[in-house]
Amino acid sequence: MERYRFLEHTSDAKFQAFGNTLVEAFCNAALATASLMWDWEKVEKKIEFKVTIEGKDLKQLLNSFLEEIIYLWDTKMFLFCFAENLRIEKKGSRYNLSALFKGDKYSEKYKIYGEAKAITYAEMEIKNKGDFLVQVVVDI
Repeated sequence: MERYRFLEHTSDAKFQAFGNTLVEAFCNAALATASLMWDWEKVEKKIEFKVTIEGKDLKQLLNSFLEEIIYLWDTKMFLFCFAENLRIEKKGSRYNLSALFKGDKYSEKYKIYGEAKAITYAEMEIKNKGDFLVQVVVDI
């Protein structure tokens, strides 16, 4: 199964990420987000960050999850390359997400070729039609 696909957009980056499960679709959306800034496949898994997020719905959860990649890059120069043990649970009317981000701190061995400013709600979709699809627009 294809992990993600970039779509045409007038000024920002737009992608769809796919998965057999919602968790897999979220993980692939994280890889697509990272791929806007660096080649995640070349990043070594040397550093870990535990991520815990809460949201009122799945769109807010997805937005906050992907924003965490941008935040860790901006504040820690952390290059994300993998989300491990990702869990999404509904508790009452809210959603919780926990994951372990793996990657490395930026050094000259990595090439940065883009900058993601923010994850937007514009055109965001989360669909379940047997397989899962998430669609995201990233402000670049």
